[in-house]
Amino acid sequence: MNPKRNSIIVFVAFFIAAIFNTANAQNVTFEETGSFYEHIESLNKENIKWGGLKVPENWDKPEARKIQLAVSVLRNKAGNENAEAVVFIAGGPGEKSVENLWSWLDHPLRETKDVVLFDIRGTGLSKPRLCKDLGEEFFKILAKDQSSAEDEVQKLAAVLDCKESLIDRGIDIEAYNSASIAKDIHALKDALSYKKWHVYGVSYGTYMSQVYASMFPQDITSLILDSSISDINEYYEKNTSNYMQSLSKVFAACENDADCNASYPNIEAMYYDVIADLKENPLTVPVSKDFLESGEFTFNSEDFKIAIQQALYNKQLVEVLPLLINEFKNRNETVLGNLIPSFSSMLAMDFGMYYCVSCNETIPNNSVKDFEKDAAKYSKLAGGLAFYKSDFKICDAWKGAAADSLLVQHNLSNLKEASYPVLVFAGGFDPITPAANGSAIVKKFKNGYKVEASTYGHVPSISAIGDEVVTSFVNDPSKAPEASVFESDASIAMVQGITTNKGVANMGTALSQLDPLLLFPIALAIGLMISFIIAHGIRLAKQQKMQLSDKVIRIMNIVTSTLGVITFVGLTFALLDTSGTNMFALAFGLPERYDFLFMLMIAFVVVLAISTLYFFASMKKLKDRSILFSVIFSNLLIASYFLYWEVFPF
Repeated sequence: MNPKRNSIIVFVAFFIAAIFNTANAQNVTFEETGSFYEHIESLNKENIKWGGLKVPENWDKPEARKIQLAVSVLRNKAGNENAEAVVFIAGGPGEKSVENLWSWLDHPLRETKDVVLFDIRGTGLSKPRLCKDLGEEFFKILAKDQSSAEDEVQKLAAVLDCKESLIDRGIDIEAYNSASIAKDIHALKDALSYKKWHVYGVSYGTYMSQVYASMFPQDITSLILDSSISDINEYYEKNTSNYMQSLSKVFAACENDADCNASYPNIEAMYYDVIADLKENPLTVPVSKDFLESGEFTFNSEDFKIAIQQALYNKQLVEVLPLLINEFKNRNETVLGNLIPSFSSMLAMDFGMYYCVSCNETIPNNSVKDFEKDAAKYSKLAGGLAFYKSDFKICDAWKGAAADSLLVQHNLSNLKEASYPVLVFAGGFDPITPAANGSAIVKKFKNGYKVEASTYGHVPSISAIGDEVVTSFVNDPSKAPEASVFESDASIAMVQGITTNKGVANMGTALSQLDPLLLFPIALAIGLMISFIIAHGIRLAKQQKMQLSDKVIRIMNIVTSTLGVITFVGLTFALLDTSGTNMFALAFGLPERYDFLFMLMIAFVVVLAISTLYFFASMKKLKDRSILFSVIFSNLLIASYFLYWEVFPF
């Protein structure tokens, strides 16, 4: 390295930054506000600074239109007013940060560091927000029983409607790109009075972070890049290979696991069989109308491929992939409907911003011919992922006659001169930014360290282990992290031996919401049933004189209540136990070891029906009718919840 050349680069960077600061300081303002979530009282106990950063929409026209970025500064718990800060840059492009602040409240970084979250321009709570409903439109399109070509036509129409609406609103779509975001971040740092900070980017946020670091190297204390884009020119072109190489690892893991291989023999062939089957016979599954007004979603082969690709993002979803493929093979409509909420989450980001950025700096630097050439390597796949391929045609239409003006190429060559340390995370199963990207990105920096999570998917740093690694690195960036830290969680436990049951997911979702309107009557009913079992069990044991009808109904109520309590408590325990191992398994049902609970449930319903009929038939002869009825009603309430949740195994 040439020290003189390095000094010149640093001087030029500072000189450019000084000019930028002087020219734009008067065009940037930060205004503190109240909480963005005033109705959530728990956040009032947190030391959070809320505000809006007003910046030029187009940094080349600083006197023109202003936009506002939503900002949340989670102050450090040590109460240090001069603490260092970590700024988080989400991916997508188009993902939001502020609405995910709950995952940061207890992050170990906050012990001594401020955590700065902001919604990048065009997303979330920032203003303007670009086409916030476009993802929902995509979901409706994917849900239809139609070809990929029809999907593409409707997707293109929705995107062009989005573009037209942006232009009608006077939005400068060319100003929404990584360079503008880099300038926003620099302005935010100055507005919050941080001299430098640690920059933490994930997924597409790693590319934005690199652009920011190349433009404002003096801002960086350390750089954390998780699931990196190492070469924007190959981001789309190798989409199919990245997916299939990750999926092949799942096939190998199942085949090398005796139990998994016995449950799902030749899982790779099964995967391709499902693609062929769904191409000829799409599968329509029921879905909650909370997600789709139509109440149904039709899986074709392309929907199946993208669903499997998205599952590779998460370690626990990787562990249910063989089970998922098997359920598709068996065309289990009821259970597969439970997957729709998870499937819809992939479309939750702000796609208006996604296309402003992608059609500006990503797609123009990639070739659809190279995409097709890469996809052709996998003939059984019947083409690449149509969901991604369609972006080429969309961006061609988006750019229109302005194709040349929207081509952006960022020069990142000066990153190799950076002196700050860089921590790079890579997931072994990551289907979009594979582990090889991590190796390539480390080579861009003098002080780069790679940590690979071999059994994780996308963004492994956002995990219990990852949180600790990031915190240790930020606390002492000069210390190289231990590369093998994820080996303590290096096993893959493929989920098998599941008894499918749609209602398990419904029950788990309902109980996890901790709604007092739901939990109070259940707790009251269970409490009354337990009290009756104890009190009247003792009374019967003492052989107190009572009519035969009274004795019979009490015995039946004790049996019914006992079965009801054991079943409900047992199911609750099974839910907690299973979710502790793999929460996504609940979308399918419960492990076979809990089958006895469903047998108890059947017995509970049968005895409850008999005891209810006996009560009404013998009511005139019974003493303490109100007490007996209350117990029967409590049992009926529990049975009603089982029915409502659809947990009954018939």
